[in-house]
Amino acid sequence: MADHTTNEYLSSARAQKDEKDLFSAIGKQVLGLNLGADEGPSVDERVKVVDEVESLCMSCEKNGTTRLLLTKIPFFREIIIMSFFCDHCNFRNNEIQPAGEIQEQGLKITFKLTQIEDMQRQIVKSDSATVYIQELDLEIPAGRGRLTDIEGIISEVLTGLEAGQKQRKLLDPDNFQKINDVVQSLIKMSVGAKFPFKLVLDDPAGNSSIEPSPSDAAIKGKYAREQYPRNLEQNAALGLAAGHETTNGAAAEIVPQVQEDDGNGMEDVDILEGQTYDLPVECPGCVKPAHMLIQMVNIPHFKQVVLSTTQCDNCDFHVSEVKTGGEIPEKGKRTYVHVKGPEDLRRDILKGEHCLLRVPECAVEVQPGSMGGRFTTVEGLLTQVRDDLKGSIFDTGDENAKTDSMPLEKKKAWNNFFTQLDKAVSAEIEYTIIMQDPVDGSYCQTFDGPGEDANVRSEDYERTEEENEDLGLKDMRTHLNENGEYVREPTADGNGELPIYQSSDSHKKKDDVDTSMI
Repeated sequence: MADHTTNEYLSSARAQKDEKDLFSAIGKQVLGLNLGADEGPSVDERVKVVDEVESLCMSCEKNGTTRLLLTKIPFFREIIIMSFFCDHCNFRNNEIQPAGEIQEQGLKITFKLTQIEDMQRQIVKSDSATVYIQELDLEIPAGRGRLTDIEGIISEVLTGLEAGQKQRKLLDPDNFQKINDVVQSLIKMSVGAKFPFKLVLDDPAGNSSIEPSPSDAAIKGKYAREQYPRNLEQNAALGLAAGHETTNGAAAEIVPQVQEDDGNGMEDVDILEGQTYDLPVECPGCVKPAHMLIQMVNIPHFKQVVLSTTQCDNCDFHVSEVKTGGEIPEKGKRTYVHVKGPEDLRRDILKGEHCLLRVPECAVEVQPGSMGGRFTTVEGLLTQVRDDLKGSIFDTGDENAKTDSMPLEKKKAWNNFFTQLDKAVSAEIEYTIIMQDPVDGSYCQTFDGPGEDANVRSEDYERTEEENEDLGLKDMRTHLNENGEYVREPTADGNGELPIYQSSDSHKKKDDVDTSMI
């Protein structure tokens, strides 16, 4: 018999919409089954959830059956789950493929595991994604797509590494010991005896994901999400470019220039304030020719910034950014914006591309690189943060509807998170926006002049070693020595070639991976 939940769902407008959606969540498809008046389902009228296709078995070369499930998953998008089984040789294979298009930018997610519950985080690994465990310097190369959890990923690696260890111990003892050390470390990680450690998921196609949580912002560096433009090799691997050639046979990397046929680039062009420049560039989405419009503007009581927007007529790719100019200051800057009423939402605010943005009252933390530079109002900035994050969370609008695989407790937690963020956007609560920018490239408008507005204050701070490394300051060579070579700046006592802010033993290269996310 159809229960009350099923009947309520079938009569809703939401069910009518889902009938036209090929990629409904699994829970919705189950509730959408037309159950007859008898105890069992009406087979003739029920919705077909899984499609079956006869296909060739690659093991025995006879015909087997592939089952396809088109679905959506929480925190992500549409995927196709495929399961193959051969009745003749019992060969079995399971994998997933993204059902959507290749995203405009690549995606890198860094997740720090700090407790055993983190091993159950859902992970979507597309066939173009690599997984890197930083502490072991262990990389899982791109391969077949997987929908599993972090524990499942580690278990698969363990299975692969342990295969052939008995023969390896006899024939190659050195490699056996090295692999055994990694295996023992992975076992300790899987049972929670080696926390914390970081797992990095890097997908040039942008079609992979690690499940986030509203509580991630409480731990520094817990979850970092960064989008990045693909390089030529990554575009070629995804089939977006034929090697290093474009449609006209020229080099794929187009040097920005004011006129395409003058060949002088921007070297002899003075960038004037208020003047708009149209530059030919390469679209990061489809690697076809596109246009970038840039304009330099002056923000009162701050500095000059460059506004840019890139538009591709071929794939409709569009992105806007704000970049600050000038030299890198000796110290970073923290800016505190206290929002106490609707008037504070109208303040102009510039979030630099290197800025760490936090709103403690809403448990919001936006890592550098995840949004790029933004010049908007306080209301506009928080609205974009909310919409970007909400777009990656599946079906949180109805907290009582058990129509997908997200547990009800998690769904309630996300709804509480967005409710608090909605109140912040409408200034129903008081809160503080903290912008920590290592290059002093962020700014908030003051109503009473610099230093006189009680709701906006700023302070300088010493950059951390990690921030200096992320900015590339440790590797810069700006001092011209007597041989005409650029080297690192000498230390204060004149010895060595380390930057003044760098300690004598900090030149050793770290293995840390750059992290950015919402």
